[in-house]
Amino acid sequence: MHRVTSSNNTSGSTRHRKEKRLTYVLNDHCAGINCLSVLKSAPPNGCDYLFTGSRDGTIKRWALNNTEASCSATFESHVDWVNDAVLAGNTLVSCSSDATVKMWNSLSDGACTRTLRQHSDYVTCLAAAEKNSNIVASGGLGGEVFIWDVDAALSPIAKPVDTTEDKISNGNDGHPLSSLCCSNADNNMSIHNSQSHGYSPIPAKGHKESVYALAMNDSGTLLVSGGTEKVVRVWDPRTGSKKMKLKGHTDNIRALLLDSTGRLCLSGSSDSMIRLWDLGQQRCVHCYAVHTDSVWALASTPTFTHVYSGGRDLSLYLTDLSTRESILLCTKEDPILQMALQDDSIWIATTNSSVDRFPAEVHNPQKIFQRGGSFIAGNLSFTRARASLEGSAPVPVYNKPYFTIPGNLGIVQHEILNNRRYVLTKDTAGSVKLWEITKGVVIEDHGKVSFEKKKEELFEMVSIPAWFTADTRLGCLSIHLDSPQCFSAEMYAIDMNIPGAQDDVKINLAQETLRGLLAHWMAKRSQRKGSPISSNGDVATEKDVSIRNLSHSKLEVDDGAENSKSGMLPSFEFSTVSPPSIITEGSHGGPWRKKITDLDGTEDEKDLPWWCINCVLNGQLPQRENTKCSFFLLPCEGSTVPVITQGKLSAPRILRMNKVISYVMEKMVLDKPLDGGSSDATIVLGVSMTKTQVPSSGVKQSMKSWPKLMPSIDILCNNQVVSPEMSLATVRTYIWKKPEDLILNYKVVQTR
Repeated sequence: MHRVTSSNNTSGSTRHRKEKRLTYVLNDHCAGINCLSVLKSAPPNGCDYLFTGSRDGTIKRWALNNTEASCSATFESHVDWVNDAVLAGNTLVSCSSDATVKMWNSLSDGACTRTLRQHSDYVTCLAAAEKNSNIVASGGLGGEVFIWDVDAALSPIAKPVDTTEDKISNGNDGHPLSSLCCSNADNNMSIHNSQSHGYSPIPAKGHKESVYALAMNDSGTLLVSGGTEKVVRVWDPRTGSKKMKLKGHTDNIRALLLDSTGRLCLSGSSDSMIRLWDLGQQRCVHCYAVHTDSVWALASTPTFTHVYSGGRDLSLYLTDLSTRESILLCTKEDPILQMALQDDSIWIATTNSSVDRFPAEVHNPQKIFQRGGSFIAGNLSFTRARASLEGSAPVPVYNKPYFTIPGNLGIVQHEILNNRRYVLTKDTAGSVKLWEITKGVVIEDHGKVSFEKKKEELFEMVSIPAWFTADTRLGCLSIHLDSPQCFSAEMYAIDMNIPGAQDDVKINLAQETLRGLLAHWMAKRSQRKGSPISSNGDVATEKDVSIRNLSHSKLEVDDGAENSKSGMLPSFEFSTVSPPSIITEGSHGGPWRKKITDLDGTEDEKDLPWWCINCVLNGQLPQRENTKCSFFLLPCEGSTVPVITQGKLSAPRILRMNKVISYVMEKMVLDKPLDGGSSDATIVLGVSMTKTQVPSSGVKQSMKSWPKLMPSIDILCNNQVVSPEMSLATVRTYIWKKPEDLILNYKVVQTR
């Protein structure tokens, strides 16, 4: 996913400054579930909660009641994949590919309480101490491992700081620091508006490559880490000091577990092996060849006698660590990413957006082995692979889960259509849908049809500038707006079925989309400031948009682009039932994400890009390029029709051919002698004039002077008659097809 960045303009430089991007995301929890975490609730409520972190950047909290699960909150602030989430008491800690660690009140409505910006790259994994809710560790692709003091990280800022700086030296700034706080300078922690915070975590330095797995014992006195270096590193999280390094795996380490005492460690690797380490002896005591591909997830029984394992081979196994007996619990259609135990069941997360629950007999796993079908795990990684090839693959105990939390279908393919308002998508089930991105809704579900054929069916011969980009990295449509490019596309309001729109009125697609996205923000802002609301429901602009002066030196037969004011037309309406989220950043801090209905009107240029604010509040658009199309307007070769223009003309790109026809007609009619002379008589060439200079009554009066013959004008390009509904840009793109200035020809067709 695109990271929102900017390059500041240096003093006195004329180089164009890269503006901050605004992205809006349609739909959520429609991508793979990367992480699971269960919160056991105390009586009398008795309701457990399951937290699911998705590749779409959101975390959901599910209230679990027997065979029911209801979403009670959505935690939304990350702007990229959520890679892991753990519970430290009632504090939910999450990490993301946006290089941040975030803290939340797990029982709240989903508001982020702190954003920690210490990592230099994707944060891939977390570890928490079950009996010490004050300690959390994080690791990432930058090779960094940090140990966080949760209380210190969440403590309020003791004194005002310069919010223009992202970094602040540490010291005792008035709030109590626990024993885990260190006095490292150069920390980078903030809430979403990037206020700095005087605390730095303890670094565990030693990894030279990416870290993919972490685990901590219950008391928080031992930490293990693993990654692409293929070794298990052991740390003292209280000081960040290295204790030992364990070698044995031949590929990346992807999952780690520690028993409650910190004596035994389990590791799962991309070499398909599970290894049991005795940290006291500093050696591997057992190897388990259970899987045929990478092991990505591990979970153990409370007594650490059995391990559940899953991974890329789509299989979930239960293995007795002492007897080496193993049994296949189930197989999935997608790779298994994470697991979480709840009572006597196990939750399974995969690259699919749904989460399944299977029986696990956590407190008495031997009951599962009594069903039969078990095998003895080998010592070598190729053992299970060879058995699978020989046709002796085990039969799963469970064919289907007894409960599923369904997710939304992720989008795997998309195509922006020529009209630059519709996007065709295909989801994981093969269903093809048509989205109108200016309203954020699906306007037609075509079902399971050929994506390519449907794209051909929906092709329109229109040419509209690419005013947005799109991607589906989050499993849903993300629409990116970059200034000033996003303001390059205009359309006639009447073509968009805007009620009461006049023929010549044009609207800017990005401006109206922004007004729709920020309508709730504008309404809240208006309530705070007491600003009036316009008759069409829009917030009145703070500054009217001045009508640009028309240039009479060029052909301006359509002045619609020049006369629109913000507030004249209703904004595009986005759903408030399933509202899109915006991802952006302002002048301070890093990117942030919120539902458009969660904006409270307090956000300003520190939070939102100034060009967005200037557009929706002041109606001001940045200077744009290539909004005009230059062309020549000449009689057809061999025609007796007079030349009515000289030199090159210029008009808006979306100018329709029927406007050019009207222009030609007006010129010919006004310049024709009204004394009944021949229609083939020479017409005196007048000066080029705009439509506003040609009174409609004069045209009608002149037309009455031709009672016998009414001329009809055809416009041609490359000897092809063009449709009156085509725009200059469309003719240039699909008929002219040359880099040189467009040449249009006209001829008169006499009709009774």
